[in-house]
Amino acid sequence: MKTITLAAITKSPLRRSLYHFTRARNLPGIAGLDRLAASVLLDPEHACGMHRTTLQQSRYQGRSVWLNAHLRITPEAMAPDTTPEQFRACLDRHVFLWPTERDCLAMAAMYSRREPGEHFAILKFSAYELLSDHFEHIRLSKYDSGSSPRYPHRMSYRKSCGMLLPIERFMEAAGHSIPTKPSEIKEVLVEQQLTSVSRYLQTVYCSDPGQVPGVWKPLFMPGYL
Repeated sequence: MKTITLAAITKSPLRRSLYHFTRARNLPGIAGLDRLAASVLLDPEHACGMHRTTLQQSRYQGRSVWLNAHLRITPEAMAPDTTPEQFRACLDRHVFLWPTERDCLAMAAMYSRREPGEHFAILKFSAYELLSDHFEHIRLSKYDSGSSPRYPHRMSYRKSCGMLLPIERFMEAAGHSIPTKPSEIKEVLVEQQLTSVSRYLQTVYCSDPGQVPGVWKPLFMPGYL
């Protein structure tokens, strides 16, 4: 079943890679540790769902890391049995990946407009291998889970931890708030941490080439951000 699931998810040429968006200044730490860690590990003080309102610097295993502020999620967007704090705590237990280049570039464009003086990077990974090696820790989302819709009363779903579908239940579970086919997968999430990132890394895109770690220089591609 695992092989069938992964083959279905990565069948389209447009979905054979996964993308992670980050700040360029985080690249040395990611390369040095060879992992992407969830916010709950990087910033334990906010592990209870506390709202991180500004960019925050932290230390993780001797490395400096910068965490984005949480996007505000209005209570009107939440399921009746879930508070914004509970949902933030749930999201902070995951590393976020985009299954399409287009969606990741949209995220990059949004941050670049908001912070024109900041440099950003995108890491492109081999989807099949990454999903296979982390299969038990993968969750799939049909929606942009961390966003706050402008008109929550018009939403066709409500946010809760239940919208994050374990990959082993993909194409078996049914529901309007979870993805039921590959084209509905908006986000791929990895619980706790994504390890051995260099094993899956295909390309590094960065608006400041000088911040690309030496070990990843051969994978650097200019002109993307």
